[in-house]
Amino acid sequence: MKDYHINVFWSEEDSCYVADIPDLRFCSAFGSSPEEAVKQVGIAKEAWLETARAEGKPIPIPSKYPTASAH
Repeated sequence: MKDYHINVFWSEEDSCYVADIPDLRFCSAFGSSPEEAVKQVGIAKEAWLETARAEGKPIPIPSKYPTASAH
């Protein structure tokens, strides 16, 4: 099963790492490390999907993002 793409970046403003899922509007989380941010956004993703299902809202299909190729 294909999963959602996750962006991870350092936020100078918040002094932490932020992870977000572009396909799920407003689904983001933060952590003191990239790994922690990804772990937290995984929890946020499950809550996002659960809420959308409960409210009968459409669940976006994961977008296709290019993958890096090894040289």
